[in-house]
Amino acid sequence: MQRQFGDILLGSIELFCLAAESGGFTWAAPAAGVTPAAVSRSISRLEKRLGLRLFVRTTRSVRLTDAGRSYFAQCRQALAQLAEAEREVMGQQALPSGTLRISVPTTYGHHRILPLLPAFRERFPDIRLHVHLSNRNIDFVEEGYDMAVRVRAQPDSTLIARHLEDADLVVVATRKYLRKAGTPRTLDDLAAHECIQFELPSSGRRISWLFKENGKDREVFADGAYSCSDDVLGGVTLAKSGAGLFQTYRFVVEKELADGALVEVLKPFAGRSRPYTLLYPDGRHVPLRMRVFIDFLMAQRTG
Repeated sequence: MQRQFGDILLGSIELFCLAAESGGFTWAAPAAGVTPAAVSRSISRLEKRLGLRLFVRTTRSVRLTDAGRSYFAQCRQALAQLAEAEREVMGQQALPSGTLRISVPTTYGHHRILPLLPAFRERFPDIRLHVHLSNRNIDFVEEGYDMAVRVRAQPDSTLIARHLEDADLVVVATRKYLRKAGTPRTLDDLAAHECIQFELPSSGRRISWLFKENGKDREVFADGAYSCSDDVLGGVTLAKSGAGLFQTYRFVVEKELADGALVEVLKPFAGRSRPYTLLYPDGRHVPLRMRVFIDFLMAQRTG
């Protein structure tokens, strides 16, 4: 086997990955213990070897090119595999460590993921967790996330998808609202009610309400004067305040249903759900800290 990578080139690859992760040469320099100019020169040597630009440079910022994004994904994986191989031969393989960056929808994060993390950290105290709570789409390479949880994830050949659960949907309201507006008995009754809307953060489109009617799936586009975007909990708060009906996930309102703060309506038409999925980049190597977290989440699945 011929030697293909010199020490200087491997160092340049490490600096390139630091710059890509941190968002610039200035931020990468302190982490590497060198000057920003040294980072820039090192990456320029790497670009010359490859014959292409890895970064677009302006007077105010640097950002990855398309080729740079692809190269970063491969290099980050390769460096992680090298580091893990070194830990393994040094007898440290049983102690996963490092930082996990996870993006989770706000509702699922508060009710499903965040409550589990103390137990995970008790089992793996050397793993640090950075949790990004947001419903927007993310870029794994550009933003440096290891994994994400999303609802109704679209097929993507670059990602591995692991099913977490099918979250049951319910329609809820307060007793006060129902006394004032009446209790809906059929899906057609929704037209006479204040139906709190939720808008998808990615498109601004209002999502439909899902039901089962006579054994068949039915989709209803309800209407109302209230709409929330980005955070489903906003619709729950409006419903708890007596603003109207709201369809949400059962796990979000379990406590309120149990203590009577909210009442479930249209029970004969229940039975629909939406799937939550764990996503992470498809690659031959998955770092140990990711593997143990994936296994931990899979063991907690509720449906």
